[in-house]
Amino acid sequence: MAWIVLGIAVITEIAWALTMKWAATQASWSAASVPLLLNFVNMGLLAFAMRTLPAGTAYAVWTGLGAVGVAIMGVILFGERLNAVQIGFISLVIVGVVGTKLFASA
Repeated sequence: MAWIVLGIAVITEIAWALTMKWAATQASWSAASVPLLLNFVNMGLLAFAMRTLPAGTAYAVWTGLGAVGVAIMGVILFGERLNAVQIGFISLVIVGVVGTKLFASA
């Protein structure tokens, strides 16, 4: 259950970062409130997952997959570019997250 909650936290982390970029292009309080709300949800889910999972494991997976997701979605949604070296290092982050999950005690 904790891993599922952590997965949802990763998705909200990605959504939070992407809405930060989106809100920066808008000039309204409602747009600014979206990332704020997502941040509260995100932190709550991460804290819930950390009740069972070790903090270092949960945080490493959350930040790693969040960064990868934002990089990929930045390409898809905002036309950002990644070069081959960046893709290689992003792949290393994924390998690190998989290794962290495989060797986690919980």
